[in-house]
Amino acid sequence: MLEEVERWLSRRSWAVADRPLDRLAAAKLAAGTTVSVVLPALDEERTVGEIVAEIRRELVERTPLVDELVVVDSGSRDRTAEVARAAGARVVRRDDVLPRLPAVPGKGEVLWRSLLVTSGDVVAFVDADLKEFSADFVTGIVGPLLTEPDVQFVKAMYDRPLTVSDGSETPGDEASGATAGQGGRVTELMARPLLNMHWPQLAGFVQPLGGEYAARRSLLERLPFPVGYGVELGLLVDALHTVGLDALAQVDVGVRRHRHQDGQALGRMAAAIYRTAQLRLARGHLVRPELTQFVRGASGFEPRTYAVDTEERPPMAGIEEYVTRHAA
Repeated sequence: MLEEVERWLSRRSWAVADRPLDRLAAAKLAAGTTVSVVLPALDEERTVGEIVAEIRRELVERTPLVDELVVVDSGSRDRTAEVARAAGARVVRRDDVLPRLPAVPGKGEVLWRSLLVTSGDVVAFVDADLKEFSADFVTGIVGPLLTEPDVQFVKAMYDRPLTVSDGSETPGDEASGATAGQGGRVTELMARPLLNMHWPQLAGFVQPLGGEYAARRSLLERLPFPVGYGVELGLLVDALHTVGLDALAQVDVGVRRHRHQDGQALGRMAAAIYRTAQLRLARGHLVRPELTQFVRGASGFEPRTYAVDTEERPPMAGIEEYVTRHAA
């Protein structure tokens, strides 16, 4: 298995600089491929505008690489929608998509519904909380899909410095509170061990839980989407079983800086990711799990119990509205 992973790394791992922007634009034009970029957003007014503006400036106006830039707002209580729209994105409310099926909370729910309101042959997902955003995140993940006909699913890889103060620090600056390479805590403590033990073919992915990835629509519409934190692991594992390891790839895009979650939120993420893996290993009728955590209150430690995200949306190719839209 190690030899297989090493062969895959040599053939399917690249750097963003390997594909200059003019080459990508020419390949896109020659093939007639269309590209949609989706930002799932919930209360991201501080960062979403800069991300949208960068993509529009570099990949819509300066170089015509992105055909569609959509922010799907999953119920923000701040100015996320207003800021994103002003920066040049089309903003869609999650609850307005497929209204016959009531939405449930979760990132995966938003990504699944985004397939209904986009039309690109290639769909790229980018988190809306990134700081110091570069268009390289988009060109990196769509590049192999425009130049390598056999590639169907591409993850970004990057350094994730862990910042513990205001997020303005630089990696390696000890006084700033940043620790280089330590930002992927759930990846290292949960996802990577699970993948290495149960899906060792995927051991070569540097950031298996990263929120920046792109795929061909023809693949995404065939995959189930876990509605919550498990969506990245679920899509990666299901893509492996659907199209095989050689159709998967990763591209180094540099450094990813974003808002970090507290320890309890990470615990809930880890539980959902474990459950997503468990379902793929068992596919049985299992009891819906809960996770109990503790916070200190006026009378001591108080329990807080959360349901673990386990619901999944079916492949979009089986949804009548989607079939009708894409047949038109």
